Amino acid sequence: MSDDLAAERGVPVIRTIAMPADTNPAGDIFGGWLMAQMDLAAGNVAARRARGRCATIAVEGMTFLHPVFVGDEVSLYARIVSVGRSSLKIRIEAWRRARESEETTQVTQALFTFVAIDANRRPRPVPPD
Repeated sequence: MSDDLAAERGVPVIRTIAMPADTNPAGDIFGGWLMAQMDLAAGNVAARRARGRCATIAVEGMTFLHPVFVGDEVSLYARIVSVGRSSLKIRIEAWRRARESEETTQVTQALFTFVAIDANRRPRPVPPD
């Protein structure tokens, strides 16, 4: 991947294989499974940046561009878009690679908003970088 493309996609956070248990009744990978993987990736980035627990409060702009099939490798890339007093916005892109190919295709992206929370599940400030 070129440096420009890597900067645009963000950092790789999760790489997994879509399995038969992740399918919908039509036999394609269930969109909810993909969204859950994206939330895990974004949550990981949020917790690292906030140095503690975070909660998802919003997901914006998710459009499924291409299907994901059983056996596909799914790679999730994250980029922190903004950091507020207690919130973080993280762009997640999901890309698929067919098992027998090197070609990748973007399947979706979304903007996840998290709030850093304390032990009482109340908002807390995100520490400086």
